[in-house]
Amino acid sequence: MTDTERHAIEARLARIEGHVHGVHRMAHEGRPYPQLVHQIVAIRSSLNSVLEAIVEDLVEECLVSASPSGRLPPAVEQLRAVVSSAL
Repeated sequence: MTDTERHAIEARLARIEGHVHGVHRMAHEGRPYPQLVHQIVAIRSSLNSVLEAIVEDLVEECLVSASPSGRLPPAVEQLRAVVSSAL
């Protein structure tokens, strides 16, 4: 993972953390459950996106390091896309 990618992941996680605190505050204020559920679904979606980015990068790192040429063959690109879509 490059420094730029790591910074982007950290920024996304910080936004998610802020969102979680916001939902906690909403619960403390007694907001209706449908509002809480809506926000929690958004948080879960954001977490899934971060997980997908991390796993995709990990797969690429592993496969590139295992490839003698350092390039990904088309079949590996297809595998990467399938793994990404499965998350």
